[in-house]
Amino acid sequence: MIVRKSNAEWRGDLKGGSGDISFGSGAYKGPYSFQSRFESGTGTNPEELIAAAHAGCFSMAFSHAMASAGLKPQRVHTTASVKLEPVPGGFSITGIDLVTEAVVPGVEDAQFQTIAGEAKAGCPVSKALAAVPISLRATLVAE
Repeated sequence: MIVRKSNAEWRGDLKGGSGDISFGSGAYKGPYSFQSRFESGTGTNPEELIAAAHAGCFSMAFSHAMASAGLKPQRVHTTASVKLEPVPGGFSITGIDLVTEAVVPGVEDAQFQTIAGEAKAGCPVSKALAAVPISLRATLVAE
C-alpha cells in the first residue's frame, strides 16, 4: 500500500487567521488564508490543490489508457476547475470540470473520446471525488 501525506496548520479564526500547507515530499510549502480561498488573495487553497491532483491524475490515467490501446500519446494537458459555491449551511464543492487536450498520432476522434471517458472513470482521484459531478471535454490536437 502506498500512503501519501500532507500537512496543514491553521492559526486564528476563519476570516482573520492564516495557515500553511506542506506536502510530505517537500515539493511544496506555502500559505493559505480566507482571502486565498474565498476571495482573490495570495496563497493556495484546498480546492486548488484538489484541482491539481485531479488534473495530474487524469493526465496520467489518460496517457496510460491510450498506450494500453496501442497508441503513443505525445502530450496530454489537462485543466481541472473545482467549483466551490455557497449552499445552505456553508460552502460545498459542487462540481469539477476537466478540460484536456492531447496530441496522439494515429487515433480517430471517436476512439479518443471513448478512451478519455474510460480514463475519467478509472482515474483514482475521479473515483475519490465521485460524490460531485465531473464533466470532461477532451480535444484531440494535431501537431
